[in-house]
Amino acid sequence: MKKIVTILGARPQFVKGAVLSRVIKKHNEIEEIIVHTGQHFDANMSAVFFEEMQIPKPKYNLNINGLNHGAMTGQMLEKIEEILLDEKPEAVVVYGDTNSTLAGALAAKKLDVKVVHIEAGLRSFNMQMPEEVNRILTDRIADLLSCPTEIAVSNLKNEGFNGFKTLVERHGDIMKDAVEFYSKVSEEKSTIINDLNLVKNEFVLATIHRQENTDDKEKLANVFSALEEIHKTKQVILPLHPRTKKMLEKYQLQPNIKFIDPVGYFSMLELLKNCSMVITDSGGLQKEAFFNKKFCVIAREETEWKELEENGYATISGTNTKVLVKDFNQFLTLNKSFEEELYGNNVGEKIYQSIKKLIQ
Repeated sequence: MKKIVTILGARPQFVKGAVLSRVIKKHNEIEEIIVHTGQHFDANMSAVFFEEMQIPKPKYNLNINGLNHGAMTGQMLEKIEEILLDEKPEAVVVYGDTNSTLAGALAAKKLDVKVVHIEAGLRSFNMQMPEEVNRILTDRIADLLSCPTEIAVSNLKNEGFNGFKTLVERHGDIMKDAVEFYSKVSEEKSTIINDLNLVKNEFVLATIHRQENTDDKEKLANVFSALEEIHKTKQVILPLHPRTKKMLEKYQLQPNIKFIDPVGYFSMLELLKNCSMVITDSGGLQKEAFFNKKFCVIAREETEWKELEENGYATISGTNTKVLVKDFNQFLTLNKSFEEELYGNNVGEKIYQSIKKLIQ
C-alpha cells in the first residue's frame, strides 16, 4: 500500500486534515501517517477532541512550540526528516502557511519525496507576514498545488508556475467540507448559545489576535474602540486569544464588550451559525462566516480571500474606528443570498484523487 505523511501543527490544520483523512480511510488504498509538530499547543488537542471530530490520532507528536521562528522551523525540519527516513512515504501533505507547513515541505523536498500543498496560491502581498513567506516558499517547492480559488490559481500563473514542473489544480476550499460535515453535529456537541444566554442574530462574533494588531497599541485601541461602539447597539462576543489578553493588559485597555475564554471548534461553529455578523482579523474565519451566510468586517489592510470582498460578502476595514463602525452599519442593512459557489464542493475527494495520481 502506498504511504503519505501528513504534517499538522495548528488546530485549523487538524480540522482541514480531518476531511482528507476521512476520504483516505473510506477508499482504503493509501496509508496515512499523521505528524503533529506541536506548533500550537492546545489543551483541546486531547483524546476527546480527536474522538469527537473523528480525526485519526497522530503517530508522532513532536511537541515543538514556544520558540522563535528560526529555532521552531529548524527543529521541526530535523525531526520531520528523521520520520521521513523511517517511514519512506511516497508524498508529504502540508496545509496552509505555518512554520510546520514550511518545515514539512523542506524536509520532504530535500529527501526527494513529493510535496502536496493544500491551500496553495493564496497571497496577501504583505511580506512582513511570516505566513506569506511560508506559503510562497512552500508553493515553489511543491509537486502538487491544491488551490482553493481561481484567484489562487491566477496568483501562481502570475509568478511563472506555468513554466515549472508543478501540478496546479483548483480543487476548492477543503474547509467548506469541514464546516458542512461538522455543522450537522455541532449543536449536539456544544451548549455555548444557551450557556451565554445568546439570542440568534442578536450578537456580533469578533476575534482579534493577529500580531500586527495586537503588538501595535494604537491599532489595538482603535479596533476595540469600534467594538465598544458596536456593543452599545448589538452585543459583541469575543473569544479572547492569549496574545490579545496579554497585550490588552500591557496597554491597560479595558474594553466594555463581552469577553469569553477561547472556544473549541464546535462552539465556534455554533457562534457562527447564530451571530448576526463577524468582525475579525483571522483569515480562516472570513470564509467560515461566508459558509454560515454571515457578512464579515475584516480588521486588516489586506485579505487572502479577495473573492469575498469582490462579491460583497466581506469588506477590508483596516483598524480605523470610524471605518469599522461604518462598515458594520452598512452590512446591517444589506441583504444577499450567499448562494454563489466561490469555494467548490466535494473538495476532499477531488484532492484525494489528485494525490492518488501523483503517487501512482
